[in-house]
Amino acid sequence: MGANHQFCTFYLDDRLFGVDSQQIQEGIRSLDLTEVPLAPVVVSGLMNLRGQIVAAIDLRRRLELGPRREGVEPMCVVVRTSDSVVSLLVDDIGDVVEVDEVTFERPPETLIGRMRTVILGVYKLDQHLLHVLDTERLCSVEAVGAGATS
Repeated sequence: MGANHQFCTFYLDDRLFGVDSQQIQEGIRSLDLTEVPLAPVVVSGLMNLRGQIVAAIDLRRRLELGPRREGVEPMCVVVRTSDSVVSLLVDDIGDVVEVDEVTFERPPETLIGRMRTVILGVYKLDQHLLHVLDTERLCSVEAVGAGATS
């Protein structure tokens, strides 16, 4: 029997994504953002999180998805990477799920564009496919900067 892993989950439209629970600092409602001139389009701004300045990355833009439905306020999933803390703007925050390592599969061939470069793989759950994100690659300065032309 394989090892179990826990992921904090969130949604973009009807897609379920997850980040290793050990990388999560917190999940919160969206805070006021200060725009950053000349920042890549995926950076929605900076937020003050109890005295800590945190960059907010719009995950929809980063993954090349369409705009958020009108009237839907984003939620923030605050993640720790090896060198920073970053807020990912998502549509809704899900649950913490525990999955068995033996159910892990490589990213589906149907993933295209930037999404394919940041998905480590998937787990099949009862109702959804859980897309596991590589937060280091997702939040890297080079990768975020590359999204400036989208």
